[in-house]
Amino acid sequence: MLNAISISSLYVLDQDEALEFYVGKLGLEVNTDADLGFMRWLTVSVPGKPDREILLQRPGAPALDEATAAQVRDLLTKGALGTLIFQTDDCRKTYETLLARGVEFVEEPTERPYGIDCALRDPFGNHIRITQPTQQ
Repeated sequence: MLNAISISSLYVLDQDEALEFYVGKLGLEVNTDADLGFMRWLTVSVPGKPDREILLQRPGAPALDEATAAQVRDLLTKGALGTLIFQTDDCRKTYETLLARGVEFVEEPTERPYGIDCALRDPFGNHIRITQPTQQ
């Protein structure tokens, strides 16, 4: 039976720009950056947590034909695809740190029934939330 999720994927328009954002600004680390010939396999993860990776994937071959890839690129830039939710011990501190690195937020840290969270988008339109769960 299934026992873990190891890789989730997000579409990005430019993998070098994605690397700068996810590693350079958010502070994730590269797990794999490999040229497979037919595609670049680029995964990142939270530092020290390599068991859960995010594949930063360009829309296109081998998974999508060009017509479908164009549709995905259009939906991506409209913010209609992709969501990541990161967990933190201190949402307000994380917000201030990322703000100082030039990350643009669409929502400041806000108290919610489940904790404190804030929101941003990556350079391609993917939604990202950073959540500090309520202590139970």
